[in-house]
Amino acid sequence: MIKKLLLLIAILFTINNFSQEKDLSFDELDPLSPSKAAFFSAVFPGAGQAYNKKYWKIPLVYAAIGTSIYSYDFNKKKYWNYRNAYKSRKAGYSNDEFQNLILDDNRLLDGADFHRKNKDLSMVFIVGFYILNILDANIDAHLKQYNVNESLTLNPYIDQGYNFGSDSVGLSLNLNF
Repeated sequence: MIKKLLLLIAILFTINNFSQEKDLSFDELDPLSPSKAAFFSAVFPGAGQAYNKKYWKIPLVYAAIGTSIYSYDFNKKKYWNYRNAYKSRKAGYSNDEFQNLILDDNRLLDGADFHRKNKDLSMVFIVGFYILNILDANIDAHLKQYNVNESLTLNPYIDQGYNFGSDSVGLSLNLNF
């Protein structure tokens, strides 16, 4: 319990150090910056992150979208393999790649259905990560313009006082607006 309290206190003391160094004036703010970042990310994924100078996010964007595309392609190929094997068995041929592995035709249908569902789910992930890429660029550009000055600091302190004759340690949090 004491370790958790000390960790909380340490975190609260470090929060005070995360304020912006440079105050932006109203003239320096570009109101179209979030729109530009979103547009760049929509045209070319990762370009909005580069526009916001968050270069470390670009590999994450490509890893997420690339993994989803790979999964879509893999499941699409497997779906067609199972589907073609089933159709060739129904046509009377016995030269499919699953001939000695899968003896029951219903198992081929199950395999095709499994990979079709995963293919469709992968497409949902591709679209989802693409939209997330655009939202990230837009929100990051908005937050880059968010003004944080000294009047918005978090000043925690420990208050040791006596409560009815016993020692008690309390944590107080002051927010100044």
